[in-house]
Amino acid sequence: MTHTEHDLESLCATGADLYEQALRKGYITTPDAVDAPCLIDSGLVHPALDDPGRLEPVAPVVALHRLLRGAQERIAEERRREHQLVEQFAPLMHADSLLPAAGTASLQLLSGTRRINQAIDEAMAEARHEVLCIQPHTGIVGERGKVAHTTAYRRDQEFLDRGGRNRAIYQASLRHVPTVYTYVEVLKGDTVGRSLDRVTDRLIVIDRKVAFIPANGDGTVALEVRQEAVVKFFVTTFEVLWDVATPMFPKQERRPTVNGITPRQQAIAALLVEGHTDAVIADRLGMNIRTARDHIAKLAATLGSESRAQLGYLIGRSGILAQEGREG
Repeated sequence: MTHTEHDLESLCATGADLYEQALRKGYITTPDAVDAPCLIDSGLVHPALDDPGRLEPVAPVVALHRLLRGAQERIAEERRREHQLVEQFAPLMHADSLLPAAGTASLQLLSGTRRINQAIDEAMAEARHEVLCIQPHTGIVGERGKVAHTTAYRRDQEFLDRGGRNRAIYQASLRHVPTVYTYVEVLKGDTVGRSLDRVTDRLIVIDRKVAFIPANGDGTVALEVRQEAVVKFFVTTFEVLWDVATPMFPKQERRPTVNGITPRQQAIAALLVEGHTDAVIADRLGMNIRTARDHIAKLAATLGSESRAQLGYLIGRSGILAQEGREG
């Protein structure tokens, strides 16, 4: 049996059973305690003077007093540390007028995964309305990926439990990744996901007030943004991508076509009548140029167009742009 490390003031199930056995019998053998080294480390048993192979128990009242004393000493040490920090920072308090008020900095760099998660947790704890996310394939796997997944699930579910809404755009390559589907299925509440062939770097926008974006290549530095105009730009970017993205979970969301024209083709139609080239349309909608041309060809076939110029006329006459505007 593998022993799980724990602090000395705690007692694992194996250790508790062996300690009770030692109290009832008067001793246990050294081999008995192999699976619970915490017994000796915490001083609950000790070798007998006349036989080192026997471990005799310490009276519970003595053991409890000793363990409580250790806990009290640590509490006292924390209080001393708290007092020391107050003394160190007290002379600096007068300088706080030179800085923006706490929590109001419009741009702030966050260094380290722990600090980034802490900042997101704090923002999510105050969120009440909607969270927008763009989730590209980051390649984070292994233990770091599991920790990130667990952390995100906890704060997302707490937000949904408060009645919030979560919308996420995933990279299309993640459509068939089981963990993505499992994550969304486990969450309980108003959460919807769509996907695109190409997405921006990771983005989190919380209640349209604060946003988080990566500030380096490996995601260990992030930028927290509270500048209103910049956050508004992020929201607009998200909504543009959302309108042309494909639902990942059909049971959650079904987007109807308009006269046989799909939502993605509606977005392409809007760019066509503005006179954009195929390359610009593909870039705007996050797809390769071949995919864009396939959609244009299907759009032309649906509307019965025989030329590019005629297609623009037929788009205007069809009314799909007005419908697209109402849905956006």
